[in-house]
Amino acid sequence: MDQSIIRLTHCEKEIFCFSLPDECPSCGEELKGSRLQEAPVSLPSPLTNGHKSSCCLLVAPAHDNFNRDFDGTSDLHTGISNTTGVVYNYTRGGVRQDHSGWERCVSVPLVRPDMFHLLAQWDQYLDRFSDGPMWDPAWHRYLSVCLSPDDLSACLLMTCLSLRFHDDDHNCFTFCLLFINGVLAAEGRSSLSRDAFTSTFILPRMRRVSKYSTLYRHIQRDKYYMVDRQEDRQED
Repeated sequence: MDQSIIRLTHCEKEIFCFSLPDECPSCGEELKGSRLQEAPVSLPSPLTNGHKSSCCLLVAPAHDNFNRDFDGTSDLHTGISNTTGVVYNYTRGGVRQDHSGWERCVSVPLVRPDMFHLLAQWDQYLDRFSDGPMWDPAWHRYLSVCLSPDDLSACLLMTCLSLRFHDDDHNCFTFCLLFINGVLAAEGRSSLSRDAFTSTFILPRMRRVSKYSTLYRHIQRDKYYMVDRQEDRQED
């Protein structure tokens, strides 16, 4: 989605396109000298550059970092950006610190600009959390080889093996949510459940991405997309 979507209003139609046409695709009238209320506006993309979005939760399609697309079929990958845009994300190989690859993603800000005390400690929190043994594949392999299941203390430690990367219950999102809840606890605030965080902060943004992507593909295919104008239509 490299082109910007333009919206213009004419003959009681809302017209979406990539470039301003000379004539209205609905009525054929010349568009030069249109009234101010009919002036075209550019719709902002719901995707941002994660490396320029500090202290955010980032969501992007998994796997191919160079051709990521929110097509509704891709698995999603999540990460947390530090104050300089380095993205910490948990994978089967452990925690990665990506300096590139998150240029087109959904961004959920986690820290207000006026929270100076938290901003000053954010990178330290993230580094310390990422260094935890629960995110280290080598630590899990060591436990599985060296500990005897007959040893009570070993049995307690072996339960930690269930914390290795798992697609359903110990994955990139687990990493992000546990970090967020750790920060909330340090700030004396209540933790968030997976469902509450997802429904409140992620799903509304993902719905916007889905609408924008659908509109973008329609314009790519048909050059224009037109709907009847609604006076009381609210901005998405």
